[in-house]
Amino acid sequence: MNLSLYIAKRYLFSKSSNNAINIMTLIASGGVIIASAALFIVLSVFAGLKTFSLQFTSVVDPDLRLTAAEGKSFLWSEDDAKTLAQINGIGAFSQAIEERVIVKSDSKNLLATLKGVDQNYLNVTSVDSMVKRGQWLKPNSNEVVCGWGISNNLSFGVFDFLSSLSLYVPKPGKGQISSLRSAYNTVYVSNVGLFDINEELNNTYIFSDISLARQLVNYKDNQISSIDIRLNDPLLESDVRENINELFGNKFIVKNRAQLNDALYKMLNTENLAIYLIFTLVIIIALFNVIGAIIMMILDRKTSLHTLFNLGTELKSIKSIFFLQGSLMTLVSGLIGVALGLIVVQLQKSFELVMLTPELPYPVELKLINIVIVISTIIILGLVASRVATMRITKNLVSP
Repeated sequence: MNLSLYIAKRYLFSKSSNNAINIMTLIASGGVIIASAALFIVLSVFAGLKTFSLQFTSVVDPDLRLTAAEGKSFLWSEDDAKTLAQINGIGAFSQAIEERVIVKSDSKNLLATLKGVDQNYLNVTSVDSMVKRGQWLKPNSNEVVCGWGISNNLSFGVFDFLSSLSLYVPKPGKGQISSLRSAYNTVYVSNVGLFDINEELNNTYIFSDISLARQLVNYKDNQISSIDIRLNDPLLESDVRENINELFGNKFIVKNRAQLNDALYKMLNTENLAIYLIFTLVIIIALFNVIGAIIMMILDRKTSLHTLFNLGTELKSIKSIFFLQGSLMTLVSGLIGVALGLIVVQLQKSFELVMLTPELPYPVELKLINIVIVISTIIILGLVASRVATMRITKNLVSP
């Protein structure tokens, strides 16, 4: 194997007497370099886009959320709160009530999601940092904080006391409705802030104090929709889950941030996989040139192969020479391609060469796993291509 490797390296870095073969080898190597660089750059771009998309979910979604195993709400006592607070790994938790409501401003109205939160909510999430105009709501008040989309659709602003803003929720119960007023619970509110997170949340959510939400949906004093939890260390998630299930039984469904946004995670992962497969196909196409180049080298060095065979070199060893040559060619080309990709990605991170908008550069992220994926893909496909090419070597070819 050492002799085969030595000869393979000599063949790889030495020029052929046939200039056409040299050109074909350069083309084959260049194709692998470009394909591997493109794969790495695209994976880095998607890693950046994924981080960019998910950073908004971390603003409003907690590390863990407890919801009722049955129904929309559950009863939460002081003893339950003390029990939860004693679990190791929980940094803070907040009670919340969430319900679909009708928002009305003057003659306009639309459906939205009202989330009533207590004073601990800002210890669990950092949603107040996304309030771009106005301020966060005060506890025990009729103040609300709306998304930009809701504000634009209903044409109201911050501290707009001249425009009436009201929230409606259908009253629970059975029987005939005598009037529209008797069919809804209504509260009048003042919008004191506008948040800007992403289009979906901006068009969907309104935050209020939990007492106002409880009044609107006719919940009891100890009745809530969910518990949002912040962990001291994300690595403690599994331990915290086990403790919650042990202490509260099957009362709650426990979801982390990924599970709360499972549709978004699945979409991003599917897109990433699809792009990887597409660019892997590009690499496979580029490796056809490698196969052709190796076959041409075999034919060009037919005389040398006769000599090696006459000196007693086994056919298996002769095949391994060109197998190693093709493998080394793809590996070296792949490493050069990854190096070029690293340079391009770092230039984008440092100098923001490509912009999504005039203010927002195209997000990219350097990840070790992407380097491993690209190099592994190149190595595996290069080994296959080299094996296919060396199948051309037969005893009839090397024997005089």
